[in-house]
Amino acid sequence: MKLPLSLLVLVAWSTLTTGALAQKKIVLIAGKISHGPGEHEHHAGCQLLASKLNQQPGIQAEVHRDGWPVDDSAFDNAAAVFIYCDGGDGHPAIRPERLKKLGDLMAKGVGLGTCHYGVEVPKGDPGDAWLKWTGGYFETFWSVNPHWDAEFTRFPTHPITRGVNPFKIRDEWYYHMRFPEGMKHVTPILSALPPKETLSRPDGPHSGNPHVRASVERGELQHVMWCIERPDGGRGFGFTGAHFHRNWANDDFRRLVLNALVWIAKSEVPSGGVPSTVTPEEMTKNLDAKKR
Repeated sequence: MKLPLSLLVLVAWSTLTTGALAQKKIVLIAGKISHGPGEHEHHAGCQLLASKLNQQPGIQAEVHRDGWPVDDSAFDNAAAVFIYCDGGDGHPAIRPERLKKLGDLMAKGVGLGTCHYGVEVPKGDPGDAWLKWTGGYFETFWSVNPHWDAEFTRFPTHPITRGVNPFKIRDEWYYHMRFPEGMKHVTPILSALPPKETLSRPDGPHSGNPHVRASVERGELQHVMWCIERPDGGRGFGFTGAHFHRNWANDDFRRLVLNALVWIAKSEVPSGGVPSTVTPEEMTKNLDAKKR
């Protein structure tokens, strides 16, 4: 029995529409040029992640560079936002109008992920927002930013850790983050015990303080990646690694962030984690022009 042409057109239109609606849009915001070659490669890192996300069924990832999208329409229909940038007082998201824009998105249940220096925002309204939206943040005179070899041997059972194997890697792993009281709604994802040598610098806004020294002396695990399921229905995560661009070539390091991005977009993380491979040629794409 042949179906009428009008019915076939309707079925095709419905299929296309349903497919379009099923797409989860992830907006990746890459910060401005920073540091030396191979460090803080915000644009190249975001492009690499986006290329792997776009191989995942149901995911549409797009990158906006230089700190913030030119037009806020970039956030239309977004399921999640990822910010990989320099932070502190120069964080691109802390301008009042941009913080408000993110707040409006969060109120709709949009996910938010932050990476490396992007986890640091000033105390006050930005810090309170990061606590609420991502579950934690780098607070000056509380958190520290040493380079060290972190070894991760155990992971919680969570969609973000699917397919992730134990690994050890050197990075500028920030730690002793500011978290909500009692870690409410927050799940630590990557935790390790930093060596005491990571606190060899004098006390300062990023280098050390009595609180972190006491915590390490007590042998407390430090969480360098975490996630949150927010009461508003949204999800968030923070990841303090990715100072070095080369680390994206590590399958487990990369898989954690890809899994987290899919998870905060409320898409299903595959049982073995988001699959991806990276070639040496891909690792050299989109690098910022920097003086050596």
